[in-house]
Amino acid sequence: MSMSKPVSMETIVSLAKRRGFVFPSSEIYGGLASAWDYGPLGSELKNRVQRKWWREMTQLHDNIVGLDASILMHPRVWEASGHVDNFSDVMVEDTITNERFRWDHLTEVQRENRTSPAGNPLSEPRAFNLMFETHLGPTSSGQKVYLRPETAQGIYVNFKNVVQTSRLKIPFGIAQVGKAFRNEIVTKNFIFRTCEFEQLEMQYFVKPGEDEKWFDYWKEQRIRYYDSVGIRPDRLRFKPHGPDELAHYAKAAFDIEYEFPFGWQELEGIHNRTDYDLSRHSEFSGKDLRYLDEEQKERYLPYIVETSAGLTRSVLMVLCDAYDEEEVADGDVRTVLRFHPDLAPITLGVFPLVKKDGLAELAREIEAELRDDYTTFYDQGGAIGRRYRRQDEVGTPFCVTVDYDSKDDGTVTLRFRDSMEQVRVHRSELSERIRAEIKAYRRVGV
Repeated sequence: MSMSKPVSMETIVSLAKRRGFVFPSSEIYGGLASAWDYGPLGSELKNRVQRKWWREMTQLHDNIVGLDASILMHPRVWEASGHVDNFSDVMVEDTITNERFRWDHLTEVQRENRTSPAGNPLSEPRAFNLMFETHLGPTSSGQKVYLRPETAQGIYVNFKNVVQTSRLKIPFGIAQVGKAFRNEIVTKNFIFRTCEFEQLEMQYFVKPGEDEKWFDYWKEQRIRYYDSVGIRPDRLRFKPHGPDELAHYAKAAFDIEYEFPFGWQELEGIHNRTDYDLSRHSEFSGKDLRYLDEEQKERYLPYIVETSAGLTRSVLMVLCDAYDEEEVADGDVRTVLRFHPDLAPITLGVFPLVKKDGLAELAREIEAELRDDYTTFYDQGGAIGRRYRRQDEVGTPFCVTVDYDSKDDGTVTLRFRDSMEQVRVHRSELSERIRAEIKAYRRVGV
């Protein structure tokens, strides 16, 4: 029976470190604020979340293609996008402790009284541009460039290139996964808000006048996607942007929010960006970025419907959503990560019941057979129940145990993480059985 107690961030951070999901960056030197390293399981989880999104957004659509744009771009790109002039937060500083705060994160009373959460006086508010600057060339006097604060601009400036080389017709999309950098005033909540992060973005180019139809379509598609990977629907919701919250480029915007242990927070944004981006880049570059509709014999700047999610933020959501504590026999509690099998860092654990009598060699042989199709993990240390629990805690959906009967009749025990049910399966049928279980998977209680 699952425990009703909500998970805390302390529990997630502890598990992530203990089991090799996420480590503090440069930990042997005391760490670096806002920087995290993904360990053996964390890097695999992140890659699987990325691959699942990429498949959903490109492979399953015949009119969405991929792009991988450079992190460093011509500085005029960021003038056209408005980032040079407008991409800033208002910062204040506690004059006693020197702790910094975003002005909009303070309460109304604190802003009115100009006091920090600790009750100390605050400095004058000042704008703080979030872009990291660097220079091209061997000296600091080289051309000033920026580490990109978002991946979308790389898509917009390549719009013509993609149209000409891919022969796509509107409506079509361009998807990208890539690093972005923001010099955040306040970083917090583990990997939720960091200065270096990765984005999962898709820009969908549509004919003006059809933008609202496609905006509604992508809202539905994106919320459906989270259900398909087993995220609990009661922890997801849409939050519309009010008129005073809309970005300067947006006609309409919705956030998909997830209920993290620290409250409801943005997971993904769906935005109707109109023709703002292409018109700005046309103006600043002097290039005509209009789309030629050959059937209708007309040229126009497409409207853009954007879906934009954070990869690292999505990883945190998957960790939080998968975490469960379940009461089992004799009041014992097992910790289990109920990852969808497509996202689990390890698909299959393979164990010999004991190390002797040739069982270890047979288990190694079976594990090698399955390695081509699944991410496997071999373990022969400790009691079999303890090995199961270790795999439960890292979210492995299936475990195979090789015993004495396996030598006689070729069958093994296949154990299911969520139900702890065990069945006998012939080794020749094992891969196909696991594939069928993954295809039919539906999370318990969701």
